[in-house]
Amino acid sequence: MASVSKLSGTTDLTDDFSGLGLSTKVTDAVTAAGYSKPTEIQAQAIPHLLQKKDLIGIAQTGTGKTASFVLPMLTLLENGRARARMPRTLILEPTRELAAQVSENFEKYGKNHRLSMALIIGGVSFEDQNKKLDRGVDVLIATPGRLLDQFDRGKILLTGVEILVIDEADRMLDMGFIDDIEKICSRLPPRRQTMLFSATMDPQIERLTKRFLKDPVHVQVSRTASTAETIDQKLVKVSSKPDEKRAALRARIDASEGLTNAIIFCNRKRDVATLARSLQRHGYSAGSLHGDMDQKSRMETLDAFKTNKLTLLVASDVAARGLDIPAVSHVFNFDVPVHAEDYVHRIGRTGRAGRKGVAYTFVAPADGKHLDAILNLIQKPIEWLDVGKTAAVDEDDAADEKPSVKRPTRRTRGSKPKPDVETENVAAAAEPAEKSQSRQRPEQDKPKSDNRRRAKRREDEIEDAPGDGPFGSAGPVPAFLLRPTRLS
Repeated sequence: MASVSKLSGTTDLTDDFSGLGLSTKVTDAVTAAGYSKPTEIQAQAIPHLLQKKDLIGIAQTGTGKTASFVLPMLTLLENGRARARMPRTLILEPTRELAAQVSENFEKYGKNHRLSMALIIGGVSFEDQNKKLDRGVDVLIATPGRLLDQFDRGKILLTGVEILVIDEADRMLDMGFIDDIEKICSRLPPRRQTMLFSATMDPQIERLTKRFLKDPVHVQVSRTASTAETIDQKLVKVSSKPDEKRAALRARIDASEGLTNAIIFCNRKRDVATLARSLQRHGYSAGSLHGDMDQKSRMETLDAFKTNKLTLLVASDVAARGLDIPAVSHVFNFDVPVHAEDYVHRIGRTGRAGRKGVAYTFVAPADGKHLDAILNLIQKPIEWLDVGKTAAVDEDDAADEKPSVKRPTRRTRGSKPKPDVETENVAAAAEPAEKSQSRQRPEQDKPKSDNRRRAKRREDEIEDAPGDGPFGSAGPVPAFLLRPTRLS
């Protein structure tokens, strides 16, 4: 990378999309969609992309990154036609949901064009995808894994790609797709236009840009890993006990003013399902979204949430990045995210496109390290919310947890079940020091009465053994032992 042009957010912005150099078909579609003024990332990136320059776009989530590459791409693709199995444009997305969302943007902004598009993602029939590829597509939107599968099957030829977009590059890194991205880029023609968009910049991503981008323009409209000013962020102190934590969440949902819908994030997929069942049991309109769900169920749940058929969406980090649901009023971090960058993306689901949003993060005693990492990343304090007394636990909370009880086998029957690590640690911290020390006393310090009783029991069994035969025989004496010995 010989040189990088850096643009800050101080550039003069145009008042409307007509001044960016987009085609009439594109500007008419944008106007029909209800947008009149471009966002900062759009105003700075689109003119350079129309000049077919490589670009690195760094902007916080919810700033309109998708339209900043979709709109100029539609203008550039107006001339030319696609050939069978040779897409003209390739857009790489980390998740199926993001890929589907980008395809919706193409349909909305490209309604005045006659461009063909294919969505290559997992969970969908290969046969349906192959039919579209055989006809030829102008725009190919794909996740890295399924794209490589199709390439290895000989169903896709990448030698005709004119434009490459790597979207949510930091998410690609988190999900372990960087190696796949390098494989894909190495199969593309060297003469192409490449765009990379991300909310944060990692050294590995920077290495990727130096290898596969040529003299890119660097557009950064906000500080890396910053949070939107339109989001009111709060911290809520909660107990580590799951039932009390769920009760605190319900109390906060009921007390939140102006809540129209909300996304609730959990760190683990199994907690997503448990929490969704709990909320449904208590009368809330809730659904779940996590990586173990099949593609059809995931899309149906997302559609129900977008159309306000569901009020609460309990999700893992599969939904944390890039999902364009503009009217989300609240975000609840039921668990503090392990990776600080995920906090930025989670709360970025609210407060989008200039709207106001609220984000609550529930902090248990063991979450101090992760909270410090978040505060260090965003470089701004977050106010603690004084909630007073802990919310009362409902009787139904006992049914929310459904631990799997293993049936005792012959070897383990009668033994005590192995305690959960988190529960054991909490219990150990709560009990007095003397009791804890006595519980951890070395084995050799324990009384030896058990050993003596076992030895005495063995002696009694030997003495009570029946039979008049030789020592050690508790039954009939074998015939060979009764044979007379021959004396010399």
